[in-house]
Amino acid sequence: MNKHAPRKSIIASFGALSGSQPESETTSGDISARPMQPVARVGAGVIGATQRTLTDIREERDRLLAQLAAGGGLELDPSLIDPSPFPDRLPDDTELDFEAFRKLIEEEGQKVPIQVRTHPSAAGRYQVVYGHRRWRAAKELARPVKAIVVSLTDSELVVAQGIENAARQDLTWIERALFAWRMDDAGIKARDIRAALAIDDPELARFRAVCRALPAEVLAAIGRAPKVGRPRWVELANAVESDPEALTKIHKTLAAAKVSADRSDDRFRHVLAAVKAKPVDERSDLQLLTPSGKTVGKAAFARGDIKLTIAREHADAFASFLKEEIPMMMERFFAHQGEA
Repeated sequence: MNKHAPRKSIIASFGALSGSQPESETTSGDISARPMQPVARVGAGVIGATQRTLTDIREERDRLLAQLAAGGGLELDPSLIDPSPFPDRLPDDTELDFEAFRKLIEEEGQKVPIQVRTHPSAAGRYQVVYGHRRWRAAKELARPVKAIVVSLTDSELVVAQGIENAARQDLTWIERALFAWRMDDAGIKARDIRAALAIDDPELARFRAVCRALPAEVLAAIGRAPKVGRPRWVELANAVESDPEALTKIHKTLAAAKVSADRSDDRFRHVLAAVKAKPVDERSDLQLLTPSGKTVGKAAFARGDIKLTIAREHADAFASFLKEEIPMMMERFFAHQGEA
């Protein structure tokens, strides 16, 4: 993402998180490579998120796809392109899939152009609307990337990006929640977030609750967790909200080498188990002995709890003794603690 003259509503919120978000690419729409002829850029308002219905937006998307199939687009230097200001991907468990994808691009060329918008604050630069993997592959291969250039507002961009993701249907639940959270944080209106993700108000509320309870760095450390759905993410968020020590437990769990090397679904399982585990009762007992070594009672020490048990024949006398000794014991205790 371009860091020069950032626009407050977007760049300030996502610069640290948008640099390495991988993206799956739809293959069903692949078309034969054709010579790229420069064409006029698509005008502003390609996707009117706030004025038009989702049907209108999808029709506009279909029109753009037809334009792609006809060979329209430009060839751009990938170094002039920044990621979308709204990352919608968490890192995969392995780079093997992307490496295979890059090799395919290297051998067969880029068949489907990506879509970019003109950068809102940096002249001569662009931001990806969708096609992050194709852009990344072209950048690593040091070759131009084929692209359609559109002019979109932030709201229009997220709706376009959300519709493209819905068509692929491979964002995990937590990736959708993070996408919504980042849009929220950048001031995108709730109605545009709902349109981008095709969700209702209750689901948006759940997205917000989970991301409010779990910091972005924790979610990134857990990863995509493709097999973990809404119920367990909500369960984890509720557990964190109810335990002040939960985030400490999570960080400790994720820092373990064995856990960090696991797949993301397993990392989630370890984290949930850690916050749900009951605290160990760190109890210790001290036998109370007579001068001759005979046991006459026991002092039990647990977290925040002390219990004395004395044999029946010594109980009354010991109770009287203890009442007399406690004031002096308290003085000695606070003197030991350094309190006057």
